Parts: sequence; structure tokens; C-alpha cells
Amino acid sequence: MELLTFEPIYKSMPWGGARLPGFLGVPVGPPLAPGDPVGEAWVLSDVEGNSSRVARGPQRGRTLRELIAEFPRELFGDAGPPADGKFPLLLKFIDARQELSVQVHPDDALAERLKGAGQRGKTEAWVVLAAEPDSRIYAGFRPGMTAGDFRAAMAAGTTPETLHRFAPTPGDVVFLEAGTVHAIGANVLLFEVQQTSDITFRLFDWGRVDAKTGRSRELHVEAGLTCANFAAGPCHPVAGTPTADGRERLVACPHFTLHRTVAARTTLANSACRVLVVAAGRGTFNGLAVAAGSVVLVPACVREVAIAAAEPLTVLDCGLGTP
Repeated sequence: MELLTFEPIYKSMPWGGARLPGFLGVPVGPPLAPGDPVGEAWVLSDVEGNSSRVARGPQRGRTLRELIAEFPRELFGDAGPPADGKFPLLLKFIDARQELSVQVHPDDALAERLKGAGQRGKTEAWVVLAAEPDSRIYAGFRPGMTAGDFRAAMAAGTTPETLHRFAPTPGDVVFLEAGTVHAIGANVLLFEVQQTSDITFRLFDWGRVDAKTGRSRELHVEAGLTCANFAAGPCHPVAGTPTADGRERLVACPHFTLHRTVAARTTLANSACRVLVVAAGRGTFNGLAVAAGSVVLVPACVREVAIAAAEPLTVLDCGLGTP
């Protein structure tokens, strides 16, 4: 088992843009057509019906689910795979040409209650890659906001006014626990790591009409309000913490960890499954050419990753749960 790369799964969204195929260096294909707005690229996925396929090497064409079934110890080490046999993380790039809906995701317990046994919740983290001066991130409620206030704002069409907002800059990291009401504003490109879940409850959609259907998209107000955490308050960009090995710890939660490394040349010791994402620069991982947008799954059996940069590499390191 060697370093693994996967084919992106593109998702057309009414708010999407045109940057992702060029950013990843992979053109769109069926069922998408050239010119369709591409909102998301799922670059590592084990969501039902959307299991990533290996892009190169001896395992080319095989799905992530197949690899987990055949090579559980090689991929996950002594810990073994999750009990349900699914890869626990979903990784994406998101290109928001327009604002995403104001939305919320359930935690694990509410996911099972609202969507059925075996469903996972969705805690996530974003790393901003590009934004315009007038771009905004909406994350969490403004201080003192109540469910009654929020319902009144929805009725008045002023839902965004209830949310904390800020102007993002490249490098900003936002950690969104399940239950945090949020939206990505226009002209933002970002990376997202999250639990393996595709459960989203839309609360407000900016009066948008889907050009393909000629209709507004469905809202999920009651389910969304059931999940919304009004006690959490505003969600600010996180402050990274330096680690002894020269990395920057960004997020550590029960579902995943996220570190950032800026390096010209280094070697990462490895004993567990992790995913390395190149946010900027170009170089090699164990001789494998990588550049901005590259996503590389490092199996537990690969004991070290030698990073060599042709230009300084910014690497996001996604681990499986709190170490």
C-alpha cells in the first residue's frame, strides 16, 4: 500500500463558480457538462453512492470502500476501521460564486433521530484559500439571539442579520461544531474537512431561484431549528497553536484533527491514517508530484512522508479524531 490519490467528484450547485476544475487540474465530466456551475469538489468521500476512486497506481479505479474492506489494517493500523466500515471523513473544496444558504447540520444523535439509524452528524472545519474584500463568512448567532428572534427574522426576510459575520482572509480557519448556523458568502474559495455526512438543513436561501428548475430550493425550518445551538454564540476564526514538531495545531475534536505545516523540506513520521492536502505551493511527497489542490491519503502502513518543495508548501494535515 502506497500514498493514494483520488479522482474528484464534482457537484453542480446554483451558487457555484468555475474555479475548481482548473484548481484541481481535472476537467468536469458526466453527469456535469462544461459550463455547469461547480460548487463543490469532493476529493475524498465515502458517502453512500459517492465513494472516491483511486486516480493512479496499482489500485487505480478501485473505490475507497473497496480498499477499506480489503486492506483495513494497512489503512488504519492497529485501531482498525470504524465499526460501520466507512471512512469517517469527507474532504471538499468549495467555490462559492454566490452565497450558500444559511444552514445547519445535526450532531450524531440528532442525525439518527431525524434521518435514521446509522446516520452521522456533521461537525466541520474550513480553511479559506481565497476571498474578495467584500466577501463574508457567517458563523454562529450574534450575542443574545433566541429562537424567537430567529423565527421573527425568517418571517421578515432578515435571517442573515441574526448571524455573526466577518470578512475572511486567506489562511483563516473556522471550526463549526454541529448545531452552528452558518453560511459561506460570495466569492470565497475554501477547503473543508467534515464528518462523513451529507445532511444539511437549509433555513434561508437569499430569495434565490434555481436556474435549472425555475423554483426556490426547499427549506427545512423545523428540522433546522431543532438542530440549531442558540447558546453557542459567535464563531470566530481559530488561533493556531505551535507544536513541538514545528506544525500549527488548528483543530482537535473527537471527529478529526487539523494541523498546518509550511515547509521546504521535512519528513513526517507516521503511524496512523491521515490525509495531506496542499493548500499552496508545489513539490513532492515520497517522490509523488503534488501542487495546490492535491489531496493524498497516507495509509497507516506508510511509516514516513518525505516532503520536498519546489516552492514553499503549505500542507493541511487531517487526522482521524483527537490524538
